[in-house]
Amino acid sequence: MEHRVPSSPLLPCILLLLSLFSVGTVSAQQKFGINYGQIANNLPDPTQVASLLRSMNVNRVKLYDADPKVLTAFANTGVEFIISVGNENLQTMATSPGAARQWVAQHVQPFIPATRITGIIVGNEVLGNNDTAMAASLVPAMQAVYDALAALGLSGRVTVSSAHSVNVLASSFPPSSGAFQEGVAQYVRPLLDFHSKTGSPFLINAYPFFAYKGSPASVSLPYVLFQPNAGVRDGGLVYDNMLYAQIDAVYAAMKAMGHTDIGVRVSETGWPSKGDEDEVGATAQNAAAYNGNLMQRIAMGQGTPLKPSVPIDVFVFALFNENMKPGPASERNYGLFYPNGSPVYAINAGTAGSGDGGGSSVGRFDPYSSQSMFSAASRLVAVRRRLSSLTLLLVLPVLSALLAC
Repeated sequence: MEHRVPSSPLLPCILLLLSLFSVGTVSAQQKFGINYGQIANNLPDPTQVASLLRSMNVNRVKLYDADPKVLTAFANTGVEFIISVGNENLQTMATSPGAARQWVAQHVQPFIPATRITGIIVGNEVLGNNDTAMAASLVPAMQAVYDALAALGLSGRVTVSSAHSVNVLASSFPPSSGAFQEGVAQYVRPLLDFHSKTGSPFLINAYPFFAYKGSPASVSLPYVLFQPNAGVRDGGLVYDNMLYAQIDAVYAAMKAMGHTDIGVRVSETGWPSKGDEDEVGATAQNAAAYNGNLMQRIAMGQGTPLKPSVPIDVFVFALFNENMKPGPASERNYGLFYPNGSPVYAINAGTAGSGDGGGSSVGRFDPYSSQSMFSAASRLVAVRRRLSSLTLLLVLPVLSALLAC
């Protein structure tokens, strides 16, 4: 059973402070989404998370389940949600459409329209794991969920997809050579037909960090961090970062199977701020550079070299560090925030590719501007960073009073 920390009694004070003094807040709606993982026993209450994300101007969230507490907490906030059907449900849904109808009736229907559920991910990284029974169940389960939505008149507003590791590709470099693994091709063909028929996107989980960690001597760090570099040429196209190359490799792989009518979205990408001794590159500085530069490019509406007119669509992993995730230390350190609401590192998405956090304010993302900093110290840092010295002198008496709440 999951344990959650109670709502902070200081939260109303924080909200009052920032409602009175909203100097220098983020003005442009952020176009990226964020993964809200919950494999932890110390996370804040979903109502606090709702305030946190609204203050960050993040309006798209992906869950790894369909937690009713989260969906209820975000009612009437305008935040779009993608929820998930766990791998453990696929075979049952594939063989029993009634199970899919029951799942939709329980996890979707009661929350719409107050909570904006816009997508359902059926299964996570099912293909390429040598589980043929689950792989064979994937498309039938997706079809069953789609049919359940259609029966309720919801298939027009809720898409159905599945998330795949970028490792389903046998070849990804150069991007134009992208091809799916031979072992998954038989499952990918009906999957692509489903996406084509329903208009849903192909989702990938792509982590350039793994490529750098695996071969730091041969993989350029600036290339994976969106920092200035010579780039890599593929025919007439030039790639200055690995993530875009991975996205276009998926497009090439789908084209090789006869589909040019399906969009690609990145359902997960991120960079850990800490890792084990052998996890090269897992630092807060690199995480800030990767996520900051990526967010800036998203704010610019940038496309990939192959699809320059199609803005990249990304869900960053992850909102919080999750202390109960198994595996190497990096798995527990992908969060933008600690569970107490303080930022793991400062992100300033000021200048794409600069890596130094300076420059334009377009698409600026500053976690210190968050409404839901849960400690007095981090609240004070937030105010000092966001207010001018003159304004600070004016509000210090109010600040002192609020911190005493």
